[in-house]
Amino acid sequence: MKQLLIIHGPNMNLLGLQSARVGTRYTLDKINRALRKSVRDSNFSLKIYQTHDEAKSVTLLHRNRKSAAGILITPGPWFENGYMLKETLELLQIPYLTVSFIKRENTIFRHEEIVVESDPMKAYLQALDSLIAQLK
Repeated sequence: MKQLLIIHGPNMNLLGLQSARVGTRYTLDKINRALRKSVRDSNFSLKIYQTHDEAKSVTLLHRNRKSAAGILITPGPWFENGYMLKETLELLQIPYLTVSFIKRENTIFRHEEIVVESDPMKAYLQALDSLIAQLK
């Protein structure tokens, strides 16, 4: 079974507050449950973390580098200046996708990015499907 590493970046634990303002009821827990459900009958397992600290996310990548077949990450504000995270992802050479809640013009992450403006659940599931497709 292949393992996928999911790292939710800063403030993702507050997703429920943000989504309530736009009339949805998504929380990070609901998104994690949907992600787990989507891989239930596949050859993939998920390891899910949330952190506000870029250094901790790098440590998670280091610790899981030998077991992770792919990475799904929501960098949030790290898109603008997450050089340590970006360098680590490049050094590990593990396929990864990012999920963003706004379209960013100046980002250090220059690869496929799933951008969501209204439906975070859809974006995460789309990103997970894209990552799995890349790994097959």
